[in-house]
Amino acid sequence: MTRLRIGLAPLGSLDLDSVVAFAWLDRQGQVREQGQSSLRALGQGSKNLSVECFLHPRDSLLTRLELPLLPAAKITAAVTCAAQALMLGASEQMQVAHGPRDVDGQVQIAWLDRESLAHLGRLVQQAGLKLSGLYPAAYALPVLPGPVACIEDDHLLVRHGLQHAVVQPMQEEALDEWLLEMGSGLHWVGKVPPQSSLDPLADSQRWIGPAPGWGLHAGLSRSAAERGGWGRAAAICATALAVWVVGLNLYAAREAAQGQRLKAQMSQRVKQAFPELPVILNPLQQARQQIAARQSGAATDPAQRFASLVQQAGSAMPFMSGNVQALAFENGELRLNVVAEAQKPAADDDWKIPLAQAGIDIAAVDQGWVLRVAPAGQDAPDETPEADDE
Repeated sequence: MTRLRIGLAPLGSLDLDSVVAFAWLDRQGQVREQGQSSLRALGQGSKNLSVECFLHPRDSLLTRLELPLLPAAKITAAVTCAAQALMLGASEQMQVAHGPRDVDGQVQIAWLDRESLAHLGRLVQQAGLKLSGLYPAAYALPVLPGPVACIEDDHLLVRHGLQHAVVQPMQEEALDEWLLEMGSGLHWVGKVPPQSSLDPLADSQRWIGPAPGWGLHAGLSRSAAERGGWGRAAAICATALAVWVVGLNLYAAREAAQGQRLKAQMSQRVKQAFPELPVILNPLQQARQQIAARQSGAATDPAQRFASLVQQAGSAMPFMSGNVQALAFENGELRLNVVAEAQKPAADDDWKIPLAQAGIDIAAVDQGWVLRVAPAGQDAPDETPEADDE
């Protein structure tokens, strides 16, 4: 029985006639035919043919998280909670998928906005195909003793094992260092970088990797199930909320130490490529935004404003350390929700002065604080502190 695999174009511009790469695999999992076509053409003559799709590298957002030992039923809640800090935008608009926890405590996660996922589902259905799997780009690579890598559309794709894979923007200086670090145990698919003496694998090996056993396609079936009725939807939401609260409490116990280690691991390469970024929260997403900003000549974007607000809050509000329960950025405003038992700052408002001097307004709300950039031309507030909220 043959299988069809498709390498998608960026979802933002994908339609039925977009050019996509494809490969037909035979019963032994080897490439029988490969080339380029469109979803419309691939679906012709094949009614409800099951296909495995691999995201374009620019849409392949994934990383690894270290989690404590938890029951299998609670890992999803813990992953969802931890992933919120890595996303720009509301987490409820994202589809999050994850693999199992390995022996080192690492869990591989990937995410995609639900609107793009629904758009892809509609296109596949209109083409007469059936989506059986949706994975980040690197999971099409084979699993061999040692890492397997290739370059696709200025992105470095690496597969370390069945579950562990990496997709990151390619920087020449960082690539040289990485090749030296990997040494002779690295396998390369396709054209080898000029500075490397590796023996390349055939281009067809790009498609033969085993699927990881989890994927973002689960969001499509879940969306269909949610249309089953309000009663069922309410029950699912209540259960999800209960599991989320339990997972949040379990994860919070190790949040500080694990967060610092995770931030250092994920941010190192992006910080090297974009030293002007004050804060690294989502390396792949922020790197993509920085590249787009440089190409368009834009001076600022929401990611930069978000990073600036986070940096200013961290500098001027040290009493928030360890007390932040949730963080949200919407419509140019950064909302910091604190834990119920958090201590309030001293009665004086001297800590607000650096924020005002930096052009940032801050307001107290029931659950914490709201920060926003002050409108242009607005006078700096007087240094006389306002009355504290009781």
